[in-house]
Amino acid sequence: METVIVILQACVVIGAIVMGVRTGGIGLGLWGVVGTAILVFVFRLEPGSPPVDAFFIIIAVITASSAMQAAGGIDYLVAIASKIIQRNPGRLTFVAPLVAFVFTVLSGTSNIFFALIPVIYETAYRNGQRPERALAASTVTSGLGITASPVSAAMAAYLVLMEGTGYGLPQILAVTVPAAIVACIATSFVQQRIGKDLVDDPVFRKRVEQGVVEVPAPLKAAYAARSAGGGSAAGGRTTSAGGRAVEVQPVVHTVPPGGATAAWIFLSGTFLVVALGLFSGLRPAFPNDEGELVPIGMSVVIEMVMFTVALVIILVRKVKPSLVVEQPLLRAGYVAAVALFGIAWMADTFISANEETIIEPLGAMIEANPLLLAVALFLVAGLTTSQSATTNTLIPIALAAGLAPGVITAMWPSLIGVWLFPANGSQIASVETDQTGSTRLTQVPVWHSFTIPMLVSWVAVVASGLLIQLIIPA
Repeated sequence: METVIVILQACVVIGAIVMGVRTGGIGLGLWGVVGTAILVFVFRLEPGSPPVDAFFIIIAVITASSAMQAAGGIDYLVAIASKIIQRNPGRLTFVAPLVAFVFTVLSGTSNIFFALIPVIYETAYRNGQRPERALAASTVTSGLGITASPVSAAMAAYLVLMEGTGYGLPQILAVTVPAAIVACIATSFVQQRIGKDLVDDPVFRKRVEQGVVEVPAPLKAAYAARSAGGGSAAGGRTTSAGGRAVEVQPVVHTVPPGGATAAWIFLSGTFLVVALGLFSGLRPAFPNDEGELVPIGMSVVIEMVMFTVALVIILVRKVKPSLVVEQPLLRAGYVAAVALFGIAWMADTFISANEETIIEPLGAMIEANPLLLAVALFLVAGLTTSQSATTNTLIPIALAAGLAPGVITAMWPSLIGVWLFPANGSQIASVETDQTGSTRLTQVPVWHSFTIPMLVSWVAVVASGLLIQLIIPA
């Protein structure tokens, strides 16, 4: 009978997640709270611990990000990224993914990538390259930046869970940052060989015939030769005319006055968070129950620093507070915070009440086969499309199983599975932006332009992380 009740409770949890995904947006968090209510009032489970610290870290960071956006700081960062990308058209498949990763790390959100999508597409298309290669790789690697950013929502949740394990922000970043860079490079190498060259792609050729898209200047001679049945006019790959980048009119992003100042204030706050994490002696210390002086936790530090950053931006750039509230980043961040709150609260309620039935068997499986944690993180992230909610759901199970914090941290970037289904704005925006048709979805939900780079990134980041964590002491 007890097993049947646990199964019914599990159905409530899974059902709430499924309904939340179907509802979309803030619905994921709201369904999580409803699931929690059912577990408490119907099954009489004691309410779990709501993720208050993680919730307010997200609110603090997203408030600072929104203040930066309102002051033009996001435009400044995008302008820099655009220049870097457009100055390296011949190495676009390698440069664009690294730029997407770095700027996600600095801003704490992959939303910044939306503004880079048309830049990457135009640079690839105008130079006769297959846009799918750079677009898909960059979309995926922007997700790697989430687990390597000190100010992302997922990091907020992870830091709270890892308190007391000996793995703080410095140790986490020491594993996730280099592992992610290795994954970016590996993804670029593989992605460079994906698909036919643009001039040979049948979908592109059909769109040219239909008048949907024009043949870019570097490919006109090769396209005419193929159309005339002359075979390969360039004798091999035809990524640009003569293998060289073509001089084209750059895509220019206008930066509002003061945008650079706002961006640097935000980045200074990010660097301060990292410094306080690296050097615990800089943090105020207070006696614990045993009378030992213990530095304040990083959760409080992040909240204080980022809320202060938001105020400094508002005062220095004279931004109206009402304008900050209207920014798209704040809306997206609020949705992420509510999703984390609802799903994590429900998961903690369910897991805490069924430790013997669920935690111990799952823990034994993960302990015997640690790689199962990577698979679980990958699949749950794909199903929920929420890195922070997935973190709060599965990391406690791994900790309860006795896995070393370094091993858990190495597995944590498996959240790259968020790209498993084409349910994210970045994926859809990339497909819609690519007028050549090279970036595409298919009838099979899990097979699309992002599948191969996602899998390569996943294997590379976990394998690298497992090697790196061996030399990172707790």
